[in-house]
Amino acid sequence: MDLTKYRDKLVGSEDERAVSPVIGIILMVAITVILAAVIAAFVLDMGPEDPDPQAVIDDEQTGDEVEIELQGTTDADGIIVCNESDGIVNDEEGVLTTTGESHEFNISDGDTIQVIAFSGDEPDVYGEEDVDELGLDNYAIVDEFESDD
Repeated sequence: MDLTKYRDKLVGSEDERAVSPVIGIILMVAITVILAAVIAAFVLDMGPEDPDPQAVIDDEQTGDEVEIELQGTTDADGIIVCNESDGIVNDEEGVLTTTGESHEFNISDGDTIQVIAFSGDEPDVYGEEDVDELGLDNYAIVDEFESDD
């Protein structure tokens, strides 16, 4: 019984078997490229959605009075003036949204004032004591200073 003719039918001839590794390599390269593209899309999408809002201010402190002027913004819609211990300063007057707008605030000894740039809709600060309770989408502390003792 000659098994060589059966071997050629079951296993394939030498010419036919050379195609199989080429197809395997092409499939592995294709799967690698697709997998790399999926991973890259996932990793690149995880970056920050919006840059931190920034604002340029001019502050002048004389005794217990502080004047803050909004001179410009980058990726921000305005600033909120916040006293770390008492919350938002002077309710609506603590929000400045127009370049050139300024306001004077009175602070007590030991107070720490934060100037916070925000982006998004102008917050309704009336009655709020904590900037986290305002529901701002994106904000960053621009400046912080303490009262003169």
